[in-house]
Amino acid sequence: MEAILISTGIVALAEIGDKTQLLAFLLAAKFRRPVPIVLGILVATLANHAFAAAVGAWINTMLGPEVMRWVLGVSFLGMAAWTLIPDQIDEDGAGIGKYGVFLTTVIAFFLAEMGDKTQIATVALAARYDAMLDVVIGTTLGMMVANVPAVYFGERAASRLSLKLVHGLAAALFAALGIATLLGAGSRFGF
Repeated sequence: MEAILISTGIVALAEIGDKTQLLAFLLAAKFRRPVPIVLGILVATLANHAFAAAVGAWINTMLGPEVMRWVLGVSFLGMAAWTLIPDQIDEDGAGIGKYGVFLTTVIAFFLAEMGDKTQIATVALAARYDAMLDVVIGTTLGMMVANVPAVYFGERAASRLSLKLVHGLAAALFAALGIATLLGAGSRFGF
């Protein structure tokens, strides 16, 4: 349960103001059909984060416990710094709509998540917790928590959030995980 809750919270906070959330706003404004957009986000996130979690689980088996602790601790600290840098997305929407709402959303979200901080966080979380399915569930829930309101409420809701505060909270969570991991908090998990 801890892996699900931590993964959900970290990804939900990290996703606010992220390029995929901006993409959700863009798709909602262009298509004005929330259900296929939300379903597309779900499918793309499940596929992308399942792949990322598999990579994280594989990394966990390849490195020894002591090396893994340092790699994860430094990775979480790096994610804390990265979270403080806001994302931008090209607003012209070139090529959006060619394949219909659902497929456009799946393709756009899957590609936008490649190498994104939430995908990297999923790799790190799957390596940190020996619970790949729980991490995928948690990170997917986090993506949906951040992006479904973006689809339904658009920029009105986003303009009321202090992105600086949200990014600061996400960075603090990543930093806390990094420090805790470096100090050995993960020793009960075998690293």
